[in-house]
Amino acid sequence: MKKIKLSLVAFTVLATSVFTGCDSVKNASNEQKGVAIGAAAGAVIGGILGNNLGKGGNTAAGAIIGGAVGGLAGGVIGNKMDKQAQQIEEALPGADVERVGEGIQLVLGENSVNFDTNKSTLTAKAKANLDKLIPVFTEYAETDIKIYGYTDSTGPADFNLKLSEQRAASVKSYLVGKGLKSSRFEIKGMGIADPIADNSTVEGRSKNRRVEFAITANETMIKQAEEEAK
Repeated sequence: MKKIKLSLVAFTVLATSVFTGCDSVKNASNEQKGVAIGAAAGAVIGGILGNNLGKGGNTAAGAIIGGAVGGLAGGVIGNKMDKQAQQIEEALPGADVERVGEGIQLVLGENSVNFDTNKSTLTAKAKANLDKLIPVFTEYAETDIKIYGYTDSTGPADFNLKLSEQRAASVKSYLVGKGLKSSRFEIKGMGIADPIADNSTVEGRSKNRRVEFAITANETMIKQAEEEAK
């Protein structure tokens, strides 16, 4: 992971230096240059991440990278996602929010969204925290949201796979019930896949029981970004 991070920094610096040296953009405004530099660096970073993730749309980060637009439009989308990510962090401080490429990866662990044991029923605490996200999701209506459910490794893998999908479906159902459009959402159960902690410990298993969101631009936002980039 350290090698990947170092590569991202190096390529970002390279993309920035090459772009700022072009005669065709010397007269551009600072904002225009910033968007373009971000887009150029983002294209390079996206390629690196895409090669290293190797999982396509089967993970939140993979789905975001796989759907990247790139170019100046990608830079415009990235700016909008920056603002949304900040609002999510302010609305739900306990959430793990990360800007990935042109989207947002949101990880909600048991401290944010949890369920009844071996069930897909959202607890009152989970509903209260999802309520905090609804205003942000409503404001940024031009986004698609993929929801991934995960479990720990306790119990049969096939049971966990089904349970994780049911939990992702419960989150979607709750958000739709609060007025968000169903067409914005896609769900996927991941079961015991992609653990982020050690399943041999109580703490690790708790971290692995989570819900992840991949927030990306929908067709409307992409078209708007392309118009703004012209």
